Amino acid sequence: MDTSKPPTSIYIVGAQCTGKTTLVNNLQAYFANAIPSALPPAIVTEVARTVLQAHNFTARDVRIPARSLELQRLILQAQAVAERAALTPTTAVRTPSASSETQSGVEAAAATQTEREAGPGWFISDRSGADPIAYATRYVGSDAAQDLINYSEWSGELRDRMRASVVVVCEASGAAAGWLTDDGVRLMPHDFGEWVGFHEMFCEFLKGQGIGYHLLKAEIGGHQDRVEFVVQKWREKLREGNHLG
Repeated sequence: MDTSKPPTSIYIVGAQCTGKTTLVNNLQAYFANAIPSALPPAIVTEVARTVLQAHNFTARDVRIPARSLELQRLILQAQAVAERAALTPTTAVRTPSASSETQSGVEAAAATQTEREAGPGWFISDRSGADPIAYATRYVGSDAAQDLINYSEWSGELRDRMRASVVVVCEASGAAAGWLTDDGVRLMPHDFGEWVGFHEMFCEFLKGQGIGYHLLKAEIGGHQDRVEFVVQKWREKLREGNHLG
């Protein structure tokens, strides 16, 4: 691996109940010690749940246009904040040594140093900035979705980052129908057709935004097989960018 630049980030996206979070957790375990020359990835957890709780939204609000648009806007902004945090080096403050106790306040303050510890420089994200725009398209309308597309968080940041990353769409299909379970938080589709329809619309949105993606078929159901699929696509992307020797 070329250690002069960090590995490529990974987005795990798609319709609800397609195994995204389970896959992210398994990838986190895989990458914990997979790359001796690089730090493990930061993990961007699903921000939608945090936004729902922090702003007193419920899953039902997704189907109410005015509420849904505000919710999706907050999720888009929260995703941008989460990705920036994942890519920002941590800050460590080194306090003055014991000998500095005799110094003046100004001198002591000057002796305190702030150090920037290198972060991993890459992340695995459970969902993405594309998700709230796709939900706005489905449950509010194309004009509302276009408003979100025009937000600087998307048009000037998140979209470009996704274009440069590995994006894996977890398929919603008959093979995954048994995964449709209501956890009391996520929005549940009314029926199988709505679920698959959202998946297809999501893929079309990515294409329209110039974001390449890999479709992880639902038939690939084993945890290890799903991890291996993502890792293979990730390594191919790294080779394209000459990250791997």
